Amino acid sequence: MFELVLRVGFTLLVVMGLMWLAARVVRRPLGKRAHGELAILNRQQLTRGAAVTVVKVADRAMILGVTDQQVSLLGEADPALFETHAHETRDHLDLPDAHPAGGGGRLDGSLLSPKTWRSTVDFLRDRTSRR
Repeated sequence: MFELVLRVGFTLLVVMGLMWLAARVVRRPLGKRAHGELAILNRQQLTRGAAVTVVKVADRAMILGVTDQQVSLLGEADPALFETHAHETRDHLDLPDAHPAGGGGRLDGSLLSPKTWRSTVDFLRDRTSRR
């Protein structure tokens, strides 16, 4: 019995070692690939499958239309324009100090709150009323 457990354990150890070695070989790059400088400066999702992306390649900023099927070049721009704009919006965000629903009750914002149900009914009433 002990010999069987030892054989199974040793075989399992060898198989795990071979799997680890195969994973290391697969992860290793085949050769040197020079990609240069590539960075995504900005991205705006338009629909679930489409977006407009600004990509910096070397010293050029390219505006790309990206869908599930293709990538199209829409134009080019100055990369400095997007980098300074990105830093400004991150540093100077005007966020409210409290949640707009406000209140202070323990149930505010939850499914059990009466305010949540009132606002849901008001929203549905506005959406379904004829004008």
